[in-house]
Parts: sequence; structure tokens; C-alpha cells
Amino acid sequence: MTSLPSLAKRWKRLPGRQKTLIQWLVLGALVAGYFIWQYSRMPGAALYGHNHTDRPIFSYFVNDNWGGNGGVTCCWRIEGKTLKVAWILDVTPEQIKQGLEEETLSIEIPNPPRQRSDRYLHVHFFPGDQVRLAWSANLDTPYENLKEAPPVPATKDQKAKVQ
Repeated sequence: MTSLPSLAKRWKRLPGRQKTLIQWLVLGALVAGYFIWQYSRMPGAALYGHNHTDRPIFSYFVNDNWGGNGGVTCCWRIEGKTLKVAWILDVTPEQIKQGLEEETLSIEIPNPPRQRSDRYLHVHFFPGDQVRLAWSANLDTPYENLKEAPPVPATKDQKAKVQ
């Protein structure tokens, strides 16, 4: 193995043009490596919650990233084959009179396919404690028209659990 002092001596003996060429090649390799690394990473995501239930959603989380209680929150790393969605079902004054109480629920569901241009993860809460996720490049969601929303399969693995 070559020692550091001998490498320094060899470097000093190189002509100026070779040193410059080597420096440019190293710099180019670093810049190319950075761009390759950036391109291979998925960009950050914004969470956009949609409540289709008769109860308010106080707050929700996707893989422990806060989604708020309506609107859009940004910017999160949302990764993995499955995503854990946890939410707090709140109550209105009328529902309190009916005896309903606040509930904390969670579910693990598959992460839908994502394109590199997708920036928004739409989190839809449906009656029966069902959740659907959809990626999109903008604020439009595939479930905007509820008549076109596909039915949610009721599997025992995807049933919401009260925490």
C-alpha cells in the first residue's frame, strides 16, 4: 500500500496540466454523483386530507408525519411499501349529546404507486373507518368525484384499530 508522503511526492512531480485535469475530473465526479443521488431520491411530499365522514377529523398522521386537521401540510418524507395512518375522530356538540366520544384510530395500508412528479399524498377518510390514499402531481385527487371512487375492500388486515 502506498503511503501518504509518497503520494504527495508523486503529486508534486506531475506536470501542471495533469494536476488540473485530475482536479477537474474529481470535481466532475463529485457533481455527477450529487446529481445522480438527487435524481434517484423521491422528492418530499405534502399531505392533503379529505374528510368524507359525518365526524370532524381533529388531526391525522401518516408514518408519524402530521397531516393537520384539514388542508395541506408540507414537506414530509413519505416512504415504504405500507403506510401507517393514524387519526383522531372528533365530535360535534350534537354528537356529544348523542353520547359519542373522541376516538383515536390507526390502520396500515399499502402505499399507492408514485411517480417522480407526484408531490401530494391525498388521504381520504370514509365512513366505516376506511382510508384511501392517492398520489398526484397537483391538488387534484382521483377521488374528487366520490361516485368514481373504487370500493374499499374490507380485509381483516386493513380494519382500523382503536388505540
